[in-house]
Amino acid sequence: MDSDDDNVEEVVEGPLDDDGLPHGFCTVTYSSSDRFEGHFVHGEKNGKGKFFFFDGSTLEGFYVDDALQGQGLYTYEDGGALHGSYVDGELNGSAQEFDTDGHLAFKGQYKDNIRCGICWVYYPDRGCVVGEVNEDGEMTGKAVAYVYPDGQTALYGSFVDGELIEARLATLTNQENGRPHFSVDPDSPVYSYDKSTSSCITGHKMLPDPYESQRVYVGQSLISGAGEGLFAKTDSDADTVMAFYNGVRITHSEVDSRDWSVNGNTISLDEDTVIDVPEPFNLTENYCASLGHKANHSFTPNCKYDPFVHPRFGPIKCIRTIRAVQKDEELTVAYGYDHEPSGKSGPEAPEWYKQELREFQEREVGRGTKDTC
Repeated sequence: MDSDDDNVEEVVEGPLDDDGLPHGFCTVTYSSSDRFEGHFVHGEKNGKGKFFFFDGSTLEGFYVDDALQGQGLYTYEDGGALHGSYVDGELNGSAQEFDTDGHLAFKGQYKDNIRCGICWVYYPDRGCVVGEVNEDGEMTGKAVAYVYPDGQTALYGSFVDGELIEARLATLTNQENGRPHFSVDPDSPVYSYDKSTSSCITGHKMLPDPYESQRVYVGQSLISGAGEGLFAKTDSDADTVMAFYNGVRITHSEVDSRDWSVNGNTISLDEDTVIDVPEPFNLTENYCASLGHKANHSFTPNCKYDPFVHPRFGPIKCIRTIRAVQKDEELTVAYGYDHEPSGKSGPEAPEWYKQELREFQEREVGRGTKDTC
């Protein structure tokens, strides 16, 4: 994230002094294909300037005697950005990083280009890990916490490079100058990183997630023939994470080769992986570590599936509200089966979904007819 002063100048475009050195506003292209545009004084960068690195990233700020000083902006090749304080060309002091969507991804301190002190690392889902980093800038120690997206519920304990090792339930009570203060529940069970495999859903099947337990419960669905459903425990605003969808991790080809009857609790995680909650773990008496699979389908849902980096389960999906929901309201999602015909049988979906789709489309046509009368 700093300029490479060892680069050999190849091409200089702009005014030169009597010694042939850049003097004034110049563009200098280096042998590495990095390029600098800015003000020079007798061959040294002085004033506003910007590096354009070969990988597509950039670094801009104010240069004094050939070194970046004060506030600088480093833009990653993917569009993310780091705003930080520079001393003699190196990050020293407070800094903030933002992802490609402009969401905060990091806030904390740097010393000689390495993170130091209390740092906050945020996930796109708005959960975060906070604590004092070690000498290598890693989130490693016995006083680190994962904070859920509500900004209060936390797991406090031991982490290694941001990964949960052993922690207890805690509450983030307040912050002072970026330093968090937690109240740890002495009677809390111990939580640890427990990412599923193709054969093991979790090591602690009956240990509920503490955040999820505050927000949802399982009850008899209000949808005819749907069995159990997922309900809100409290009023919640739009864009609130309500539940988590953990399960065994299998491939898309495995799912495609099976009958729909055994794919009732599958959800695509990414192009390689499908999360599945197979029997007997579809029953809460056998598995209640996460409850996202209990949400039923609707063509007019109040929630959606979103990616989530869970401290215990790793990369999974969550259920997030798309509008405000009330206490005891059933939470529904659109299952997202392909509506386009894939052959004589029509859409690639189970029979119950095809039937619901036909009924929904008929209702929509009827509603449209009434609106035109």
